[in-house]
Amino acid sequence: MRKFLRQGIVGLSAAASLALLPTAVTPAQAAPSATPAQASPSAIASGMTWTVLAGGAANGTVRVGADAATDPYNGDTPATATLPLLCLRVTGSAVPSGITPDFYAGWSRGTVAATPPVQGKALTSLSVANNLCVQYYGTGWRVAEFHDGRYGSNLESSGGWSFWAHGYVPGNTRFWATINDQPANPWN
Repeated sequence: MRKFLRQGIVGLSAAASLALLPTAVTPAQAAPSATPAQASPSAIASGMTWTVLAGGAANGTVRVGADAATDPYNGDTPATATLPLLCLRVTGSAVPSGITPDFYAGWSRGTVAATPPVQGKALTSLSVANNLCVQYYGTGWRVAEFHDGRYGSNLESSGGWSFWAHGYVPGNTRFWATINDQPANPWN
């Protein structure tokens, strides 16, 4: 690079050559490629997504939640992606027979549904996401949250990672979902 500075880049003055060079490089930028744990966060926001883990049961329930692709800490899908939004309406319904709620697969006490696909960056806040669920399904609906699964003798405890609900959502699809204690939402 110094050779180019001294000689100028083919037909350019030294000042014009300098203008073509990148701005100052910090020691961190000059270091060899960083390991994934050291990599700086992406400039594009990412959101957490869930999928169908089990469904089609005779009792009309579906289990939705995190799989190997889900990252509830940083988000796993760029906000430029277009996916359905997973919505939930908590009705207080009792646990159906055949389901034993636990921390990792609780009972939502309600029904899930998915919106038509929406670009993640259009979800600029929790309020916007909730309003989209209301727009498609009506009052009482909101975006599904990571901790919506309940367990315990009176469903008094909140779990995480997945939950069972009444309803139907398409399998082999990823859905935008939210998490209330991590920066893994498209709006973070």
